[in-house]
Amino acid sequence: MKYDVIAYCWNDALAGFTQEDAQRLTHVNLAFGLIKDGLLDLHLLKYLHLLPKLREWNPEMKIVLSVGGWGADGFSDMAMTEEGRRNFAKSCLDAVEKYNLDGIDIDWEYPCNDAAGIGADPREIYFTSGGSEADNQAIVSAALLGKRKGKTHLISTAIEHHAVLHTLARLEKDGFDVTLLPVDESGIVKVADVAAAIREDTALVSIMFANNEIGSIQPIEEIGALCHEKHVLFHTDAVQAAGHLPIDVKKQHIDMLSLSGHKFHGPRGTGLLYVRRGVPLLNLIEGGAQERGKRAGTENLPAIAGMAVALKDACDHMAEDTQRQLALRERLIAGLSKIPHSALNGDPVRRLPGNVSFCFEGIEGESMLLLLDDKGIAASSGSACTSGSLDPSHVLLAIGRPHEVAHGSLRLSLGDDATEADVDYIIEVVSDVVVYLRNMSPFWRDLVSGKRPHVFAE
Repeated sequence: MKYDVIAYCWNDALAGFTQEDAQRLTHVNLAFGLIKDGLLDLHLLKYLHLLPKLREWNPEMKIVLSVGGWGADGFSDMAMTEEGRRNFAKSCLDAVEKYNLDGIDIDWEYPCNDAAGIGADPREIYFTSGGSEADNQAIVSAALLGKRKGKTHLISTAIEHHAVLHTLARLEKDGFDVTLLPVDESGIVKVADVAAAIREDTALVSIMFANNEIGSIQPIEEIGALCHEKHVLFHTDAVQAAGHLPIDVKKQHIDMLSLSGHKFHGPRGTGLLYVRRGVPLLNLIEGGAQERGKRAGTENLPAIAGMAVALKDACDHMAEDTQRQLALRERLIAGLSKIPHSALNGDPVRRLPGNVSFCFEGIEGESMLLLLDDKGIAASSGSACTSGSLDPSHVLLAIGRPHEVAHGSLRLSLGDDATEADVDYIIEVVSDVVVYLRNMSPFWRDLVSGKRPHVFAE
């Protein structure tokens, strides 16, 4: 039986090779080549001149150069353009010819680095299929590890994404005690309420960075500091925030963070989980040793690379995009606020730059969406993830909207290419659609006649 015997040779270890070593090996991986100015950088490998000696000792040996590892921060920049990829590939081919190598091993382990905007060490990143999987793994892992220490209490809020709420509900059936904190009428949780809820047996606090429906931004840094002081793990679902709001996991005392690639124009089906070094993590998926043994299954590397580039691009242009979106957001809010008996959902200031959420009395949200779609306006009523549900949004109910008003909600997200003309068109069409639906609504006639009281002032 023939065996392959492979050595991973790190930096200066090449100088220690003996003839006996070389004759025992079938393959040698030289580590690592890096990226500098978009080209292959070999400055760490000081003993490449010894390769002919290895060939002399063992002519059958295959010698491969590994490029990447945790220190290859330039990978994302290089891979961003076709020209960058072409130039990098040429520099690799030049190295193969110069040193008589048998191949190149691309070891792009950590596409998301500090430059991607969350302030994490690449080795603290685990790639997932999206935000939902990342939420599940973070919460379940913290809960089960806490249980080993007698800590079975979990804290979250009533307005979380269902990826969090459903996971907590499952754990509650398994004997965990779950506290869902209320939020105020603007959708913000009070730090004092978090402090009051933390107990000796609290294993985790999980509070979303920004709400997906109403856009309200939570006081993450204050909550993180509190959890750090109380020695309680803190997880945040940052799916809506990543690429749109500044994130610094160290400064904000975040132990675990979830994000999803498609929320900043990356490929669908990609996401990641940040886990602070030293925080234990359990597998949800068993099998292979991918993601340092914490997520089995072959990674979708092209999609991951696309996500990394998209996140870096979003963060690089965050300031200018935010400034432009804020102006459009305020223009849209001002226009829709002129519709009688309507109200903005969420905090008017502490909200995502591109989020606008309204409730209108006397209409059904689903009917409004159909008419808006016919006019070329893509919108949602409540959460886009539960668009097929007839139940009112749990988020709108949590901020005090009555059922009949919550049914008439409209959520709009301003994209990077939105213009003032787009905003003005939306205001015009939504205003007309609201009038049209109200004229057809018996419920609205009851409001106008005084049989039912209005919720919102005219």
